[in-house]
Amino acid sequence: MTAADNDKIKRDQMRSVCPIANVLDLVGDKWSLLIVRDMLLFDRHRYGDFLAADEGITTNILADRLKRLEQYGIIEKTPYQHNPVRNEYHLTGKGRDLEPIIMEMVNWGLKHVSGTGPQ
Repeated sequence: MTAADNDKIKRDQMRSVCPIANVLDLVGDKWSLLIVRDMLLFDRHRYGDFLAADEGITTNILADRLKRLEQYGIIEKTPYQHNPVRNEYHLTGKGRDLEPIIMEMVNWGLKHVSGTGPQ
């Protein structure tokens, strides 16, 4: 088994062989890609940064999505304060690989959804 194989989500954890279905299982909920967007485009890395986003994610959902994204190897957390422990979150290589998808979603939204873009 190669290092690349170790980095992949295991087949027995997926519901089908369709890559689109599997990606949606990982990041297709309402919030996960917005968290990735915030890291990529707005340099947000701390819990409070994500809470301050316009979309208004709740604390319980944010905590759950950060945990899931870390579990899937899309983000990693590192402490920036030790008492109490507070973490920063950063994209891994796997997470940064989502950038073209995010950018295409931006382009599609600007083209097809009125009222999007800089206000």
